[in-house]
Amino acid sequence: MIAALAPGLSVTMCRDPREFAALAGEWTDLHRRCPQATPFQSHAWLHSWWLSYATRRDRLRVVLVHRQGVLVGAAPLLRTYRPLPVLLPLGVGITDYADVLLAADTASADVAAALAAGLRRAARGAVVDLREVRPGGAAMALYDAWHGPKRRAPGSVCLELPGLPMDGLIARVGSSRGQRIRADLRRLDAAGVEERDVGAHEVRDAVATMLRLHHMQWQGRGVTPEHARPRFAEHLARAATAMVAAGEAALTEFSVGGTVVAANLTVLSPALAGGYLYGAHPDLRATKVDVTTLLMRHGVRHAAGAGRPVLTLLRGAEPHKFHWRPERLANQRLLLANRPLAPVLHARHALAAARTRLVCTAAARLPALRAWRARLNDLRARRT
Repeated sequence: MIAALAPGLSVTMCRDPREFAALAGEWTDLHRRCPQATPFQSHAWLHSWWLSYATRRDRLRVVLVHRQGVLVGAAPLLRTYRPLPVLLPLGVGITDYADVLLAADTASADVAAALAAGLRRAARGAVVDLREVRPGGAAMALYDAWHGPKRRAPGSVCLELPGLPMDGLIARVGSSRGQRIRADLRRLDAAGVEERDVGAHEVRDAVATMLRLHHMQWQGRGVTPEHARPRFAEHLARAATAMVAAGEAALTEFSVGGTVVAANLTVLSPALAGGYLYGAHPDLRATKVDVTTLLMRHGVRHAAGAGRPVLTLLRGAEPHKFHWRPERLANQRLLLANRPLAPVLHARHALAAARTRLVCTAAARLPALRAWRARLNDLRARRT
């Protein structure tokens, strides 16, 4: 037992991976009672990540808050060294949104205070580095309840659209772009593209197909290295199987003439639908099927079609996403520490701020670099 704060509240810490695995049922109940929770806080995603990505240096540190035996708060973390001791969210690296869980049907301020007390115990000798917290996430209540050194820094930018029907999204982009999108939709229908959400028992094979198409799609253009690693495939197959069964994800195959030409993994919660990863056969370009429009139509089905208020395009500022005029939302990076580690926290914050400036500078220069490359390719084409 770590602490007992408000009446009926108790705080414990889970250090045993087997105990964490056994928490699946009550964790899922808490996840459903936390309105800010994203699919990346589901037990299926976090436990699978631990199985595939934890190293020998990592130690599980999951802070749990119970009220009269019912789980009402949780902070899924690990303790590692980078190079100094640090507490990081489970899922770090491949997770678009990290957060803690706070049940909405309890006195949230009391639960956040209890979670902060447990986290102070877990953070002895380490800085807490909560990365990629979605704006408005439950971790902001934890940040407010923290008594000690703390700092915030911007994290990755995610792009979001309102959960509108396709006509509503088209109305946002203007008449010229809207006409092109409607033409792309007509070409999708003419090409006979069919969608099919696979069942949980089919997910493992469908993930392998999606990753194969993803690698083909990016061949020669620099596939994200992690997406080609066996641990990523293992994690995705395991997590997606459980998430599809629980309604927390949909894995969809797109076929033309009975042949699968694209596949997409969409993560789902009551608050949002988001396309996590897709793969599309390069030959789709020859059919004049616009893959972005295909995926947006699919995303609209899971957002507006299911009453979800947000269609998120998740991390990444690829140019094709901006055709839909999404809102840019910066995730937050929350740094917390006990008082003796204040200098370490401030140094870590300075490094995070410097990295953000470098990323922003690179992003600002990207359009000019693309234009320069286009002119160079045009010049080469003329010479040949």
